[in-house]
Amino acid sequence: MKNIIALGVLSLLSLAGAATIAPRDDPTYDAIIIGGGPSGLSALSGLARVRRNVLLIDSGEYRNGPTRHMHDVLGYDGVTPAYYRWAARQQLSYYETVSAVNGTVTSIEALNNNTQFNVATTFPDGTTNTVSARKIVLATGLRDILPSTPGLQENWGKGIFWCPWCDGHEHEDQSLGLLGPLEEAASLVREISTLNSDIIAFVNGTDTPDARAAAEQSFPNWQKYLQIHNVTVENRTIARINRLKDGGDPPADPSLPTAPEYDLFSVDFTEGPSVERAAFFTSFPDEQRSDVGEKMGVTLYGGRLAADGSRGLATNIPGVYAIGDANSDNVTNVPHALFSGKRTAVYLHVQLAREEADRELAANGTTVTRREEDFDLRSIWNEMNPRGLLYAGEFKQ
Repeated sequence: MKNIIALGVLSLLSLAGAATIAPRDDPTYDAIIIGGGPSGLSALSGLARVRRNVLLIDSGEYRNGPTRHMHDVLGYDGVTPAYYRWAARQQLSYYETVSAVNGTVTSIEALNNNTQFNVATTFPDGTTNTVSARKIVLATGLRDILPSTPGLQENWGKGIFWCPWCDGHEHEDQSLGLLGPLEEAASLVREISTLNSDIIAFVNGTDTPDARAAAEQSFPNWQKYLQIHNVTVENRTIARINRLKDGGDPPADPSLPTAPEYDLFSVDFTEGPSVERAAFFTSFPDEQRSDVGEKMGVTLYGGRLAADGSRGLATNIPGVYAIGDANSDNVTNVPHALFSGKRTAVYLHVQLAREEADRELAANGTTVTRREEDFDLRSIWNEMNPRGLLYAGEFKQ
């Protein structure tokens, strides 16, 4: 039975690029979503459910693209990221008011007091086009900044990972290496301590007096903590990381949500003998994958697109929202990305509906006044959550 399921899933995976959603001809969309990862797809779904005319533009670049499987998403635990995106697009293709295309957004121009946005896009065949929308949703994601160490980029996401919730369980109780600066070693051990106990911190020459002082400030008694957990600090300079075994070959049964991955690596140094580890947990910086938000004036907080959680993750640019990993709430996982997309979809829809109501009343000769407090989350909650059989309770921030 498992083999039948596996063959069925593998046949679906071969269609991962085939789930397309036909674009529409309407000259102005209600919203354009930039980014086709989980947050962008979630926003598209939320707006599709209320029949908004929405275009999603997907560059085809994803932070979790290199990883073998996606985890901690109930109902989809253990599938590949490509399969998840394919399944989402397949379901969204049944909603006639939304569409998705592959392309890279190069610029966004705000017009008419931010009531219209022109979005310039380059498509995979090299052609370009500009489309317009009333609102913009930035779901552009992040990109990990990896050191140039040979063997690191090639094996990223496959036994070398930064998120224990995403990949750690598959390497539980295996020999683990930490890759990151000395001042972060103790916090990495604390984060992974329920999964691994045989740990070496490869700090790559960062064990210096200044780094030790910084570590003590950020994690008091860090040396004692590492001793308690029997963590060895390896300060030699890393020359190369070599893959000795591939934990994805043969692939795990795709019907299972999780299965052990037995990778094996050797770490070569500029001097002295090599060290073997089964997996690595890392701490490297990241950056915005796209600069279109910053170029149009969206404020950055700590390298993230500043988004106001009390206003549906709106940015400082009226009509522009930021969701998923790219925004400033500093939560980077798929379930939260889905939540952020839906949160913005609800807020954006209500904003559009109110603007439409104002225009309808004005066209009818009615004077429209709008209080600023009408746009807070409580009023949106009350509007979208009427009392009745499905009443979800009072608003709680």
